[in-house]
Amino acid sequence: MDFKVLAVGDVVGNPGMDRVRRSLRYLKRKTGADFVIVNGENAAVVGMTAQQGEDILDAGADVITMGNHTFNKREIVPFLEECPQIVRPANLAPQVPGRGWAVYESRAGDVAVIDLLGRCSMDFGPDNPFLMIDKILKEITAKIILVEIHAEATSEKLAMGWMLDGRVSAVWGTHTHVPTADAQVLPKGTGYVTDLGMTGPRDSILGIKPELSIAKFRGDLPERYRWADGPTKMEAVLFTIDSATGRCKAAERVDLRD
Repeated sequence: MDFKVLAVGDVVGNPGMDRVRRSLRYLKRKTGADFVIVNGENAAVVGMTAQQGEDILDAGADVITMGNHTFNKREIVPFLEECPQIVRPANLAPQVPGRGWAVYESRAGDVAVIDLLGRCSMDFGPDNPFLMIDKILKEITAKIILVEIHAEATSEKLAMGWMLDGRVSAVWGTHTHVPTADAQVLPKGTGYVTDLGMTGPRDSILGIKPELSIAKFRGDLPERYRWADGPTKMEAVLFTIDSATGRCKAAERVDLRD
């Protein structure tokens, strides 16, 4: 039986939240997705509030993943503990709240979702994700295993995908907000894409007003980042997985744009 997983790129600001509310169920129906995972760590530009998390789930997501901005909105802490449908990076310090991976029921049986944080050019030093994933996989018996690596470097994401080829069903990257054209099935049956892209303002720099990002690179006086206005987009990848073997059969982009 084919089991379709829709992985949706980082939601950015109010425009991204509006797009999720408006389009996620439509895209789920259009693709026939059985399971939907949305990265929500930029729903408040940096971080996510509990209400935004609830809204993403209400819009049709089965699981929300996070990243390096997990704790930028401290009000998220109780939500991380109370809501089983949200996972933050598994390789953060062991004392922080929340869960780094979880197993969920589906029509195809158990589905394991693992969230990892890359180490290249990140603000702080998480544990080695390549060693952490080996430890986690020893605890999982589910055939369908989905891994997100929230990372800056494309090489780090690619290395994770190739290391896990044949060991998990799919690996995808988030964080850089720019969709990559390398959706594929690796030789041993793992679906892969370097970056899903983002959900939010179409005419922007990573969701932010272009002039604010340009000013930063020019060395101008810093300003608080604000999301861009105007048309929006939702960038995602659909993975088709054989539920009997856990191997991926296809990986394809399914982006929406105004």
